This record gives sequence, structure tokens and C-alpha cells, in this order.
Amino acid sequence: MRLYITLFFILVLLAIAFIFGSQNDQLLTLNYLIARTEISVAAAVSLFTGIGFLLGLLVTILWRIIRKSKKVFAKNKSQEV
Repeated sequence: MRLYITLFFILVLLAIAFIFGSQNDQLLTLNYLIARTEISVAAAVSLFTGIGFLLGLLVTILWRIIRKSKKVFAKNKSQEV
């Protein structure tokens, strides 16, 4: 049940971000280290929301993998002794 509530909350936040972005048709100038580009606010909101979601997902997956590997290592170490 907690998973469904979390997914619903994430979908609502993404929908709000995309609605906000679609209502703004102004152009933004993004300056990179070696380049410059102009994109709409909608594209910028979509891009940075997606990047944030993917980074959060990556950190969560890595954290779970590390946590599971520590448990397995501790279990194996306790069996050896």
C-alpha cells in the first residue's frame, strides 16, 4: 500500500511540474561550460524534472544494493566464525 501512495504522490508532482512548464512559453538561455542553447520553459522543466527523478532513482538503487551486500557480508562472516 505504501508503494502505491508513493507512486501516486510522485505522479502528482510530475503532473504539476509538466502543467507549470506547459503554461510558460518563454525561452530560457542555458549556458553550459562549452555551449549555449535556448529552450522553452516547458522543455527545461521536463528535462530537469526527469534528470532529478533519474538521479534519485539511481541513488536509491545504489543504496539498496550496498545495504543488501553489507547484510550478506555480515551473514557470511558470522557463519565463518
